[in-house]
Amino acid sequence: MNTDPRGIPELLKSVGNDLTTLLRQEVRLASTETREKLGEMTGAIGLLAGAAIIAIPGLVLFLQAVATMLMANGMAAQWALLIVGVVVLAIGAILLMVGLGRLRASHLSPDRTLHQIRRDAAVAKEQIR
Repeated sequence: MNTDPRGIPELLKSVGNDLTTLLRQEVRLASTETREKLGEMTGAIGLLAGAAIIAIPGLVLFLQAVATMLMANGMAAQWALLIVGVVVLAIGAILLMVGLGRLRASHLSPDRTLHQIRRDAAVAKEQIR
């Protein structure tokens, strides 16, 4: 037996208000989660930029040493430089593709919040039935 003194219209209004409040909280949660993920990505990009700035001179010296070593072992200078250049460009292209794949927008989506919203929607449907 129902002991709630409120009528059906009042109960429906209460459910509507609760759902509105819940949706507002979920939107705030999604916004917070997205900001956190953007902050993580910004920090990661900064670290990558710093690593590149430091590593580039060392990489140039290493590649010169490899080309010099190939020339010292009897290879013509132009072929040694061409081989080193092609290998480095191939590695760079692979790293670029992997990096761009990881920076996709889907990594910014607020996964936890979306999961929570789906759960809340399922619970709300069950409550209405």
